[in-house]
Amino acid sequence: MNIREATKEDWELIWPIFHEIVKAGETYAYETNTTKEQAEKIWLDAPRKTFVFEEDGAVFGTYYLKTNQAGPGNHVCNCGYMVSSSARGRGLATSMCEHSQQIALELGYKAMQFNFVASSNEGAVRLWGKLGFETVGRLPKAFNHSIKGYVDALVMFKWLQT
Repeated sequence: MNIREATKEDWELIWPIFHEIVKAGETYAYETNTTKEQAEKIWLDAPRKTFVFEEDGAVFGTYYLKTNQAGPGNHVCNCGYMVSSSARGRGLATSMCEHSQQIALELGYKAMQFNFVASSNEGAVRLWGKLGFETVGRLPKAFNHSIKGYVDALVMFKWLQT
């Protein structure tokens, strides 16, 4: 699996993953009918960096990294990760999260925060915990899951510097 920074040309390969995940309405707080153009701004244009995980020219995963808050909070970054359904269970989310922490340190960030993790996304919650993230906040019924209805959203945080 090759990890590299995404280019504008990669959007056509990222879009199917983004669309599949967002349309399901189970993990991201984006409108389920987010257009391709809106998605490109969200995932490729707005973040500080976006990466793709590819194998034999096919993209199976992607993540973005951006500053979480401006000014006095600009030492904390935020990331979002997506893995194609065809590649789940292969450790891509683990690899992406580990890679993003390394990149965050290289870019000068001292911490990483996930602002809105659906508590029903048990696999992600478990993985982030395994990778050293702590749940530092719980927002009761803040995420409207497409199947389960209102579930809690978690704020998860990790100090990256040792």
